Amino acid sequence: MTEHEKPQIEFPCQYPIKVLGDAHSELQQHVVHVMNSYAPGFAESDITSKQSSKGKWQSITVVITATGKPQLDSIFAALKTSARVKMVL
Repeated sequence: MTEHEKPQIEFPCQYPIKVLGDAHSELQQHVVHVMNSYAPGFAESDITSKQSSKGKWQSITVVITATGKPQLDSIFAALKTSARVKMVL
């Protein structure tokens, strides 16, 4: 692998997605809605969340079984449609 090549992901695989945004129940509802739409077999028990020390921000991590790059691209785009979402990793 050369220095400029990205490592290839072998699908299907367990893939963590982290969403950072405003600490609000609507943020988690949005994440659940997107995962139900794009990640078959997703369970809400696959979610972990943490709030910032002052309670303003929240990070939500979801581990899904990713089936391919198009699925991940769709999930990332759908997550970014909420104004409460500030970053998706």
